[in-house]
Amino acid sequence: MTEDLSPRVSKRIVRTDGGLGRIPVTGVTPVLEGGAYPVKAVVHERILIQANVFREGHDAVNASVILTSPGGTQRRVDMKQVEPMGLDIWQAHVRMAAEGDWSFRIEGWSDPWGTWRHAAEKKLPVGVDVELVCMEGRALLERAAQHADQLRVAGAAHLLRGAAETITPDTEVDEILELVTSGPIQRAMARFGPRELVSPTPDYPIRVERRRALYSSWYEFFPRSQGAWVDEHGTWHSGTFDSSHERLEAAAAMGFHIVYLPPIHPIGSAFRKGKNNSLTPGPQDPGSPWAIGSADGGHDAIHPDLGDFDDFDRFVAKARSLGLEVALDLALQASPDHPWVEEHPEWFTTRMDGTIAYAENPPKKYQDIYPINFDLDPVGIYHEVLRIVRFWIDRGVSVFRVDNPHTKPVEFWDWLMSRVYETNPEVIFLAEAFTKPQMMAALGKVGFQQSYTYFTWRNAKWELEEYLTELSQEMASYYRPNFFVNTPDINPFYLQSGNPAAFSIRAILGATLSPTWGVYSGYELFEHQPLAPGKEEYLDSEKYEYRPRNFNAEPNLNLLLGRLNEIREQHPALQQLRDIHFHHAAHDQVIAYSKHDADDVVLVVCSLDQDNTVESPVMLDFDALGFPGRATVAVHDLLTGQEYQWGREAYVRLYPGQPAHVFHVTAE
Repeated sequence: MTEDLSPRVSKRIVRTDGGLGRIPVTGVTPVLEGGAYPVKAVVHERILIQANVFREGHDAVNASVILTSPGGTQRRVDMKQVEPMGLDIWQAHVRMAAEGDWSFRIEGWSDPWGTWRHAAEKKLPVGVDVELVCMEGRALLERAAQHADQLRVAGAAHLLRGAAETITPDTEVDEILELVTSGPIQRAMARFGPRELVSPTPDYPIRVERRRALYSSWYEFFPRSQGAWVDEHGTWHSGTFDSSHERLEAAAAMGFHIVYLPPIHPIGSAFRKGKNNSLTPGPQDPGSPWAIGSADGGHDAIHPDLGDFDDFDRFVAKARSLGLEVALDLALQASPDHPWVEEHPEWFTTRMDGTIAYAENPPKKYQDIYPINFDLDPVGIYHEVLRIVRFWIDRGVSVFRVDNPHTKPVEFWDWLMSRVYETNPEVIFLAEAFTKPQMMAALGKVGFQQSYTYFTWRNAKWELEEYLTELSQEMASYYRPNFFVNTPDINPFYLQSGNPAAFSIRAILGATLSPTWGVYSGYELFEHQPLAPGKEEYLDSEKYEYRPRNFNAEPNLNLLLGRLNEIREQHPALQQLRDIHFHHAAHDQVIAYSKHDADDVVLVVCSLDQDNTVESPVMLDFDALGFPGRATVAVHDLLTGQEYQWGREAYVRLYPGQPAHVFHVTAE
């Protein structure tokens, strides 16, 4: 139960400085690095809090979560013991209705009412200590009634005193036991009954952010390609912010929330990359947007080909008018032409031959990019990055996609995230880090609201089930996955067949497995040609050239992407991460899973075979669906409109033209 905190009738509160309290509480989760970092949550998200609570002997124990709001108001949420009982596991789900820095602690306590009830159920039926047991029960009920009086809850006080009067040696045992185990008495005693030997844990932080930090749909495109054209002389003309308004309208029409732009800053000329990352660019090659900086400026400037700040402001205003937020790329690196190179050479690594070290990820070399050395002048570079971030926040940017954060010190991100949160808690940072698990976890813990994932490389059923179990359980308190189905850098092998079914399958999985997902433009047109066999890079990559597209060319996935986002918007079950359950499908190319939030239940059954028809029985766990004891449930396919009555064993036939069911599940 959930209850506002108020004075309790209690013998004493037992506090300890370290170690275990009078009623031991151990194994508290979720807690990050001993409480050094706040657990992640968003407004109204359902968070599971768990601990082991026990005591000596046989007297009953109980436990409560004490939530403290940013304003200092406290609220009690009572915990319940769960199976297996011998492991003393206590759990409670909590939701927080306001943004800000919350905290929670767990209080273990001796439960006199629980102890008495157990004794009464054992002794009264066999006539042992009847008068004494009744006296003790009346005393506990009277104490609870006095507490209800203190809180001016007259109805509860009257109920409890009436129960106390009933518990006498002259009352039938069955009547006493029926009374003390009844719902009204149990609820009243849970609220007003005595709590003794209260033993609190330390307070642990929870940061509650806006819902977009957890639930969002991203669309990525290059403004320079949108509206780019070639004149009669063969000269390319860049697209602009103004010519990109149509793409904003299209993204909004497909139900996306965030439009993400690769770097929009001036691009250096030195060592500029040409088509397909060649070292010999032609005069028409625009260069990689990630080679930031030229005589026109650095990270606080706009590439002249895209427009000026008035054009950018119009772009942001247009996005907002459509309900979109603009995400900007934060790539902390510089081209050899960046003003930093001359003004702050101490921010770069100079090699023994006197040259500045360029970026490498062997065998890849990025001669057009100089990495920042954060250790040579940390004060200078830290504050310069903070200035840049705040510069773009002031221009209406509320989301940053951070390029390669794993190549910068975690300590720096900890510092930056803390400073930005102090003034702009609404800002969202997405970590583009495909690296070792510990580094990805650390970035999430120090403040990144969202993170790229291994999703593009998880294709087999067992891989997806294993990965989603990890993301939704042990990682959910610090790591929010963003399931981009492709990126300018990643042309997944699964999609390189060009089979439209492959694109549909991955879109359905991305949109329904994770509350946040993303699409890089061209996906809806089934772009799939690799740079070379065995390479996960695009041929004619947009990173190095203009790629204007006809987004209405047939065939395309515009309708499916729009429908998936519409389904996500209508179903809270798909807007949360922590509750996902996999159901058994006999065929290894069929995956079945459900997501649940309050009364909303969505069941997805998806083929993983892009080429063939697959048929499989599916065994449904009705308890996990939230329908225990029922023989059938009603399933409504949100993609096709079809309706079925399904029992605990169902049957599916999926084929490339219809590779999945996305069901809304109800009792009727």
